Amino acid sequence: MTPPQQTQTPAPQTAPQVDPKTLQTRQWTMFCHLSALSMWLIPLGSVLGPLIIWQIKKTEFPELDAHGKEALNFQLSMLIYLIPLTVLGIIGTILCFVGFLLLPIVPIVSTVFAIIAGVKANNGEFYKYPLTIRMIK
Repeated sequence: MTPPQQTQTPAPQTAPQVDPKTLQTRQWTMFCHLSALSMWLIPLGSVLGPLIIWQIKKTEFPELDAHGKEALNFQLSMLIYLIPLTVLGIIGTILCFVGFLLLPIVPIVSTVFAIIAGVKANNGEFYKYPLTIRMIK
């Protein structure tokens, strides 16, 4: 008769410890991108949110400088794209129809890309927005 075999249970694995400064940096970079969603509550909030967070926290968190510039460039680009679409929407004739069809696309695209960038920033990754005019270097 053989003795019963003992099974070993693996030791519980703990999550790797993240430096608190790194965690704060990731949170502030995420806030910088997601602050653009304030456009749904505040006029020009999509530009003001990233601008304010970038200006206040860029010296405390150097990594935030690149994220702030990227977020601000993208939101300014979306604002620039919105202007001709608004003009097309106001002008009569067939252009009115095209402008009104395209007008809601800009805030939706802005929202989707801001959320994607916020998630990537929280994961410690840099997200390069598409359709961006790089005005701030």
